[in-house]
Amino acid sequence: MLQLHYIRENKEEVITRLAVKNLDARVSIDQVIELDAHRRKTQNELDSLLNEANILAKQIGELMKTGKKPEAEELKLKTAVIKEQVKELEAALKTQEDELNKTLVLLPNIPNKQVPKGKTPEENETVFSYGEIPHLYEQAQPHWDLITKYDLIDFELGVKLAGAGFPVYKNKGARLQRALINFFLDRATAAGYMEIQPPILVNEASGYGTGQLPDKEGQMYHVGVDNLYLIPTAEVPITNLYRDVIVKAGDLPIKNCGYTPCFRREAGAWGAHVRGLNRLHQFDKVEIVQVAHPDKSYEILEEMREYVAGLLRELELPFRILRLCGGDMSFASALTYDMEVYSAAQKRWLEVSSVSNFETFQSNRLKLRFREAEGKPQLAHTLNGSALALPRIVAALLENNQSAVGIRIPKALVPYTGFDLIS
Repeated sequence: MLQLHYIRENKEEVITRLAVKNLDARVSIDQVIELDAHRRKTQNELDSLLNEANILAKQIGELMKTGKKPEAEELKLKTAVIKEQVKELEAALKTQEDELNKTLVLLPNIPNKQVPKGKTPEENETVFSYGEIPHLYEQAQPHWDLITKYDLIDFELGVKLAGAGFPVYKNKGARLQRALINFFLDRATAAGYMEIQPPILVNEASGYGTGQLPDKEGQMYHVGVDNLYLIPTAEVPITNLYRDVIVKAGDLPIKNCGYTPCFRREAGAWGAHVRGLNRLHQFDKVEIVQVAHPDKSYEILEEMREYVAGLLRELELPFRILRLCGGDMSFASALTYDMEVYSAAQKRWLEVSSVSNFETFQSNRLKLRFREAEGKPQLAHTLNGSALALPRIVAALLENNQSAVGIRIPKALVPYTGFDLIS
């Protein structure tokens, strides 16, 4: 959530920068400023009345001590009137705060100045490329045919159990999933991330804290009876560990990682480009999350980007890194890098990771702050990244490493799979 004081002091800059996300925010920003002015006026009136009530209470006490009961009773009548006025102002303030908050939470995060203008993924900037595009043998197949050929995943059983988008992994397909999860977790803990195993259901406050609510209700599975949400990513519960927390500046950065299944309704068109593992309702992912000092967060973002790139190198996958344009960024992000691997059989790039800096957008919602040795608490910066999401990694591994004798497993994974070839 954007900070009110920043909007008040930098109105035109906020409007200009939100336009990079293709949002004409002038009306909303004017409304926020007007609502905030009313709220502050009411708050000042309330503070003044409460101060007057405190003064009268002291005067009444002194009068009672000196035996001037009639004068004290007269002041008590005045105090009673003030109490009624206080109740009215408190109710008005609550209404104004609710209205202000409803408007404020609909505004996306301000994009960093590095974010390029653009409306579509085609306008993202390629900032780095690695590896050679594989040349496959003549009988090469896309992964949805390979998983049938080698009996790795059963989509029809998933439909039977839950519906489309819920695959059943089996045999070496299940072992490959487990191997990748353990590989990613081991690399994360070796890099200094503390492993977390969080709940995969969260409450409204958690969804609000990281920006999924009220922006993405339709994309999350909702358990109506208990008013809980299935998580779209481990970012949500892990970041919310620090909701309403003040951490010591010396403890920053805080680095957590966690494996969870992830659930996304992914409403929208389905077609050939989302066949097989390309888009699922349930998938596995290892997430990395950092809570950082504002002065260090963009340095940390680059470190996280390079960390994910290192995983892709170990998996021997050709990849590229994109800096997302304003129109392709998420609601909460200030700057995002996407990592895409090349799928040789599909002859296209597949997104496998996003690494983002949210600056104070999430921490303002979470009331996540840090305190220097002396001084007032300040909002921390939050960052997260997929390290990595499994479905498209698996798709690229199967497609890029296929041959006439089977599918080769990258050397880094062999100690985890226990086999070096799927045949």
